[in-house]
Order: sequence, then C-alpha cells, then structure tokens
Amino acid sequence: MQKISLAEAFSSFDDTWSPKVAGAVNDMEVKLAKFEGEFVWHHHEHEDELFLVLRGRLRMRLREGDVVVEPGEFLIVPRGTEHCPVAEPDCEVLLLEPATTVNTGNVRNERTVTDLGRIEHS
Repeated sequence: MQKISLAEAFSSFDDTWSPKVAGAVNDMEVKLAKFEGEFVWHHHEHEDELFLVLRGRLRMRLREGDVVVEPGEFLIVPRGTEHCPVAEPDCEVLLLEPATTVNTGNVRNERTVTDLGRIEHS
C-alpha cells in the first residue's frame, strides 16, 4: 500500500488532455489529467467515466445541456453519452474509469492517447 500526494502527482507533468495512470482499483484505473480549453465531442460505447474536479472549473457539454463541475464535485458520464469536456480556462481532474477507456472514445485524432504514462510515486 502506498499513499499518493495529488499535489506532487500533478506537479510531475505539464501536458494537457493526456491522462496519467496514478493507480488501479480492480479493473479500474485512477487517472490524473490537466485540462485546458475545449476537448472533442465523443462518447464511450462500453465505459462510464467519473470526472472529479480537484482544481479549476469543468464545463461538461452534453447534447441536452451543460453541467458545470466545481472543485470538490464530480460527474459520472454514462456509457454511450456524447460529451465534450471544456476547462474554464484550465483544471485538474481525477478520472476513474475502466483500464480499457481511450480518452477520445469513438473519435481518433491527434488528441487520442493510447499509451498512457504512469505517475511514479516516491
């Protein structure tokens, strides 16, 4: 067992929209990501996603209306739900999702990350 400092983990990388694996719980991964600006509209056929905002503000654009997520709040996006994360203007987010989840879901573009980095813990 090892405790994780979120502050140290987030300070270990600067890139945005590129989740880093911080740990695993059964078949789920705990991922940390920095968001800046708008991402891409996408959905995940088989995976639900949990977005826990730790710093900043996240606007989750949904076809039926936006949901604003503030620090200390989380949002679960059910599988199959088209969504577009928007950081206002940037934020730090903890994601809890199956290890098979690709950040851009059904979309493949320059922001697709299939080989996630791992955060080294001291």
